[in-house]
Amino acid sequence: MPTYTVTSANLALSTSQKERIAEAITQEHHGSTGAPGFFAQVIFRALDEGEHFIGGKPNRSPHIFVHGLIRAGRTAEVKQSLMSGVRGRLLEIADVGQEDVWIYLQDIAAPQMLEFGRFLPEPGAEDEWRKGISPQKLADFARAGVAA
Repeated sequence: MPTYTVTSANLALSTSQKERIAEAITQEHHGSTGAPGFFAQVIFRALDEGEHFIGGKPNRSPHIFVHGLIRAGRTAEVKQSLMSGVRGRLLEIADVGQEDVWIYLQDIAAPQMLEFGRFLPEPGAEDEWRKGISPQKLADFARAGVAA
């Protein structure tokens, strides 16, 4: 499951913006990698004033950072397409400048990721892996409106 942490500095994101950003990241991840949308999770963090520095000096302008932990095995082109798509959506949703968005992707080998109680499959083997998700967890997804 890719885990994206979105950190904002000098920028208060509304609940609506967070929902739209989470949906955008999920869509971009699915569209670029082909991995099912239910694999994606997004976590938000906001830095307090005085907690973000650039060049050793306090930064006072708004910035958004996206740190994505994703399964290894994607090409540079796929990852750049994903990052470009996320950046474009952030510019629209958060109304920040292009130079105020920072995105980092970190590859993790599937055998080094344990989620939903099991090691993750290699990219492309998600359908078979999904069959092992418990009926209770699938019902949890359904109640939350997540298509599994």
